[in-house]
Amino acid sequence: MMRETHPADWLRYAGLATWALVAITLLLLQFLPREDSVPMPNVIGWWSAALLFILAFLHPAARLQNLAPTWQRLIALLIMTLSVFAISYFSRTSLGVILSTIVAGVLPWLLPRFFGLAWLFGTALVFSIWVALIPQFGWTIAPIQLMMTLGLMLFAYAASSLALNQLEARNEVRRVNSELRATQALLAENTRIAERVRISRELHDLVGHHLTALSLNLEVASHTTDGKAKQHVDRAGSIARLLLSDVREVVSELRSEDQVDLRQAIRELASGVPEPKIHLDIPDTLSLTDPKRAQILLRCAQEVITNTVRHARASNLWISLTADPDGLRLEAIDDGRGAVELLPGNGISGMRERIKELGGRLEIMTRPNSGFQINAWMPPEKAA
Repeated sequence: MMRETHPADWLRYAGLATWALVAITLLLLQFLPREDSVPMPNVIGWWSAALLFILAFLHPAARLQNLAPTWQRLIALLIMTLSVFAISYFSRTSLGVILSTIVAGVLPWLLPRFFGLAWLFGTALVFSIWVALIPQFGWTIAPIQLMMTLGLMLFAYAASSLALNQLEARNEVRRVNSELRATQALLAENTRIAERVRISRELHDLVGHHLTALSLNLEVASHTTDGKAKQHVDRAGSIARLLLSDVREVVSELRSEDQVDLRQAIRELASGVPEPKIHLDIPDTLSLTDPKRAQILLRCAQEVITNTVRHARASNLWISLTADPDGLRLEAIDDGRGAVELLPGNGISGMRERIKELGGRLEIMTRPNSGFQINAWMPPEKAA
């Protein structure tokens, strides 16, 4: 099955195509005839600037998924912007304005909106000032150059912002949909268990009770009859005891299968998150008999995934769930940017309160550039 092309990939392909067209134009400029009075442009200068631009554009710091540290993204943007100015300066053309549309296209992915727009307007302003300082143009051309550059860059910025917003909206829909599927799966498990418990109780309390009473009455009848009638009563008593044994066996089987498949619910939860990549380590044999515990663990995993997607800027998230005689443990580690100090929000506070209700605890550790590590523990079911 063919993999769906990521919107960031489309923008990168468009940037590469734009750079290639500018490079071809620069190549043709070398062979254009020039008048003797016109100085030869600095070919080495413009090619050096063009190569620096494409290297910065292809560097991981400028990737459109916006996962690199801020200082790396700023350096990549600065190199690309300075290269744009250098190409126009050394070639004595406005080709740099064309490449500035690539810079505008990556800004929404690399910087917050306010700083991205400030960078965009600053680039356009520098271009207009540079044109004003050229003797053959002067300051009368500067406003025209400013409007042209702003128009091109704003269009590229708006188109890229729209693609980013659509991608974020689609990812959010996928994540919410996976949460709904996980909740639905857990609800179906809880409903199934509740129905089996109801049936087992009905069998035990009603049918079992009546069969026990029937067996006792047949036992009494066996002592008050003789002959052929006693044989029939004894046979009926044996059948009643056999039926009672079968009912008890069915009740035991129904109760022994009261297990919640939490593993499948968490897998559904992780399936709707394209980024970061989620690695699950949950034993196939792990199951819970307490629906409330399963619900709390699922909500904890959901909160961890949500926080990682929205705040961590991580490439990977590892989630493990283990059960031993000491209790249940949920561990989550990401490779994101971390934080200097933890400021618990409503989600983390809610996780801690839910786990505390069952006698458990929640620990969160983080450091800058070291990601987040979350450890949740709950005591065994019988000890809760």
